[in-house]
Amino acid sequence: MYLYNSLTRTKEEFIPNEAGKVSMYTCGPTVYHYAHIGNLRSYIMEDVLEKYLRFAGYEVTRVMNITDVGHLTSDADTGEDKMLKGAKREKKTVLEIAKFYTDAFFEDCKKLNIKTPDVVAPATTCIDEFIRVIEGLLEKGYAYEAGGNIYFDTAKLKQYYVFNDFKEEDLEVGVREGVEADHNKRNKADFVLWFTKSKFDDQELKWESPWGIGYPGWHIECSCISMKHLGEKLDIHCGGIDNAFPHHTNEIAQSEAYLGHKWCNFWFHVHHLNTNSGKMSKSSGEFLTVSLLESKGYDPLTYRLFCLQSHYRKSLVFSYENLDNAATAYKKLVTRIAALQKESAGELDETAFAAHKAAFCQALDNDMNTSLAVTALYDVLKAKITPATKLALINDFDRVLGLSLTAAAERLNQTETEEATAVSDDPFLREIEEQIERRKQAKKDKNYALADEIRNALAAKGVTLIDTPQGTKYQIEG
Repeated sequence: MYLYNSLTRTKEEFIPNEAGKVSMYTCGPTVYHYAHIGNLRSYIMEDVLEKYLRFAGYEVTRVMNITDVGHLTSDADTGEDKMLKGAKREKKTVLEIAKFYTDAFFEDCKKLNIKTPDVVAPATTCIDEFIRVIEGLLEKGYAYEAGGNIYFDTAKLKQYYVFNDFKEEDLEVGVREGVEADHNKRNKADFVLWFTKSKFDDQELKWESPWGIGYPGWHIECSCISMKHLGEKLDIHCGGIDNAFPHHTNEIAQSEAYLGHKWCNFWFHVHHLNTNSGKMSKSSGEFLTVSLLESKGYDPLTYRLFCLQSHYRKSLVFSYENLDNAATAYKKLVTRIAALQKESAGELDETAFAAHKAAFCQALDNDMNTSLAVTALYDVLKAKITPATKLALINDFDRVLGLSLTAAAERLNQTETEEATAVSDDPFLREIEEQIERRKQAKKDKNYALADEIRNALAAKGVTLIDTPQGTKYQIEG
């Protein structure tokens, strides 16, 4: 299996620290508002990675943080605290906001078939760990106190900008409009580990520390939560590409300074979901959430398929037209699988099963190419193999793809059975179905006059026929 490692900017063979076991860390949400579907693209692709690692036989332990304290609106350690902003907006306490939006996040994940990580750790439950690591950084000379706050000293590192070849002047804090410079810092790139003095006098969540009452900076939490639950050596760290700098850069700096050795081997970054006007965010344009898509009639798994049809390292453009295409593709997949379920199954062809599974694995072994993995699924449906073999492969692949295809097909067949039963029990519905079949035959015979006559006769009885690519449907007035 080969993965693109953002740290080395190369595709590398994935070899975990311990044979057969994978430690995996995922940056979780800041729970001050609903997650938008751009956020959720990252979690979908990370979910596929985790499921494929399990599919490939690894024992995976995945940890996710919940940021419920300390995340500022600017990643330069300035701006308004996101959690405090949410509390003010809704006139609730920070903990009430965190609880509500944490529950909402995992409800969205459930709808998208995103597995809950093995460990979910809110930042507010790990204050002792943050303090211990910050104390260690101070003892080792990698941190300093200034203006009442504790800062990480990036000048002590041989290399700070590990993901990109940034120049220090390009990242100067004070040059961007609306961003305030922090004059307590020794170097422009230094970042806060612990706040005791900030402009947020009404900060709700504060704790005792050796440096006074305060609260942690955002970056320290992921390092400490990962080390607490996964140890000193991490196999894979995941997140959106916008977290590479400064958040993940700062994680590496503080973790390796504290540990004294390399911390994480692979960095898996998912690229942005864009709209036609640019990167999706909570503050621009229509706030696109799972609930909004549902209100417009979309199955959330349609959005999951939409994401799987593109590579995680490519920016993906969202539009309703593109989502409609994914919805059509999902419906066709389910319809074909529902038809398979009705056929005589036959025997499982183990040779064919192995060959198709190998093609599926080959796609995902090549840097998680989910687009080719979906193509492998279509190849199964087109293949001249027994229905039993096709259904077994579909179920196997869906352990990774997470599209609930078999269950959706079973629901479709159940609905059709119930509708057929309702038609057979109702003379009027039976007549409509019979006339639709007559009209279908008339059109096939090019007897369009008869077809129109049947349509008009049904219309006179309050029945409107609707021709669709999937066949003729009808609506009954009243």
